Amino acid sequence: MTPSWRKPAGMLLIVAIIILWAALVASLSAVVGQWHWGLQLVFYIVAGIAWITPMKPLLRWMEGGRG
Repeated sequence: MTPSWRKPAGMLLIVAIIILWAALVASLSAVVGQWHWGLQLVFYIVAGIAWITPMKPLLRWMEGGRG
């Protein structure tokens, strides 16, 4: 049984997605910072959860499926 290259590659992709998502959200902070605090709260909650969306197919692919 040989180790799969998919798991290390998938882990690198996950880290890359998180870094890119964090950079995107941080780049919007000047605009979002001018919003009402309630809208900011909703934005950051949604942004904090939305990065998880591409993870399910990526994790399925890492396990050997097609994704």
